Amino acid sequence: MKSIIFLLVLFLATNLTFAQNEQQKPNFILVVADDLGFGDLSLNGSKQISTPNIDKLAAEGMNFTQGYVSAPVCSPSRAGLLTGRYGVSFGHDNNLGGNQPGFDPQYLGLPLTETTIATRLRNLGYVTGLIGKWHLGYEPQFHPLKRGFDEFWGYTGGGHDYFDSKPDGKGYKAPIECNYKTPQKITYITDDKGDECVDFIKRHKNEPFFLFASFNAPHAPMQATEADLELFKNIKNKKRQTYCAMVYRLDINVGKIMETVKKEGLLENTIIVFISDNGGPVDTNGSINAPLNGQKGILLDGGIRVPFIMNWKGKIPAGTTYENPVISLDFAATFFNLAGGKQTDKVKFEGVDLMPFILDKNAGIPHEILHWRFTISAAIREGDWKLIRLPDRLPMLYNLSEDISEQNDVAMQNIDRTKTMLKSLGIWDVHLPHPVFLEGAVWKARQLNLYDKKYPLVQPN
Repeated sequence: MKSIIFLLVLFLATNLTFAQNEQQKPNFILVVADDLGFGDLSLNGSKQISTPNIDKLAAEGMNFTQGYVSAPVCSPSRAGLLTGRYGVSFGHDNNLGGNQPGFDPQYLGLPLTETTIATRLRNLGYVTGLIGKWHLGYEPQFHPLKRGFDEFWGYTGGGHDYFDSKPDGKGYKAPIECNYKTPQKITYITDDKGDECVDFIKRHKNEPFFLFASFNAPHAPMQATEADLELFKNIKNKKRQTYCAMVYRLDINVGKIMETVKKEGLLENTIIVFISDNGGPVDTNGSINAPLNGQKGILLDGGIRVPFIMNWKGKIPAGTTYENPVISLDFAATFFNLAGGKQTDKVKFEGVDLMPFILDKNAGIPHEILHWRFTISAAIREGDWKLIRLPDRLPMLYNLSEDISEQNDVAMQNIDRTKTMLKSLGIWDVHLPHPVFLEGAVWKARQLNLYDKKYPLVQPN
């Protein structure tokens, strides 16, 4: 009898400890904007768009002033974000488009060799959900429900109409998919996504969860509600007016998520991250990356340097900034470690756990070097120096500490540094695998042309 009682007590104690450990695991909410300009938050100096909720997320957390993504367009950027590895490290170099001659369409998506952070967290006891955009493959093997997500409300393409979908629709009119209920009729899709995020949090508040809140705002098509457009009627440029209204509505829904976390008593156990998947495409959606030069699709900082915020009440110091370069690859490593995962030879990230750096437990910097390669272009950043390599000109070198807008190419004045960085970039490049798919060749000339355009470097009033 004593032995039975002892075993019973041991069983109860073990399970109580397990339950406590599960409760102590932090929740993760990854909020991703789509094609948001660096300068289009009031936090980053916008005089036209007020974003009080996103600003509050930073004011009560940490704002990373030199936050990068791993690619200047949606799909490879999101591939890096969800794996913690450069997309070019596993052949995900390009945006998803139609399959090109000579390539197998069965490989047109996030390679099955890669493990997403959703899968890793699910294996650690998390419930995982994706609300919104996927854009990592259309074939069944690439579907988010097969890449680590328990729940999915959204669409597998790269964008969607904000007001409408069709049961047999294609592209931006594709039907909304959902595996846990019959999806409701779209009202305004940014609001609908916010509502679904709120619902996910409420349903899973008693278990550790990972929510990928994948908004498509302010990605094209440029569509806003009449009420929101009225708020920006003083802006005469119609595209810019619509863009501002779309960012305003995005901010409202970020606030909706934050308020739900607070009401459900989850603030002290939930990490909320906000980022954009790439810089704003100034030429197509009316965004402004000022004071950064460039835009989506190129490797000037306007294409790859983005709003980058982390919030965790009581853990990450409120109202702080972090000024060393970081990259979106770091989120997967950070989440994995905080969830109790152990990195091994089979679990590798090219990002790093940011917590020791932002809590001053590590006096170093997260990244001595950052690399990028995208179709025609490649770049490397070492400290304050950044070099860009293009096929039709000499390499360009900028000192970002003195030239945040990348206006003064000093490659010829620093020829030894230029040679050293160019060689380092080349060695990294030639050790990368071949792409597993390509987008249409027409995009190469378009991207090269974007390097010669003039971009607004000052915020408009």
